[in-house]
Amino acid sequence: MTVRATWNDVVIAESDRTILVEGNQYFPPEDVRAETLTPSASQTHCPWKGEASYYDVVAGGDRNADAAWYYPEPFPDAESVRNYVAFWHGVEVTGSNVDTPEVLPPSRR
Repeated sequence: MTVRATWNDVVIAESDRTILVEGNQYFPPEDVRAETLTPSASQTHCPWKGEASYYDVVAGGDRNADAAWYYPEPFPDAESVRNYVAFWHGVEVTGSNVDTPEVLPPSRR
């Protein structure tokens, strides 16, 4: 089944190839509508995934700051999500994919 991310009644991403990480669906970059994302200067650090970079989501004439993130240079344990995009800050992610692989942090393997 397809997993879909929407905000402001606009479909931002849609995929049947997501990866589940700590409860978040990560979308392959080619399944994300690039025109809805604007690079942000924000970054955060995850001890097992590495440095996350952010996008603002722009849809329906509104901007949702830092509502998407990705790992351009992940640590080895998270290599499978390199450049995959996840969402929060009110972006609704619906659907499920029984074939979605789950990536676990080293402490839970």
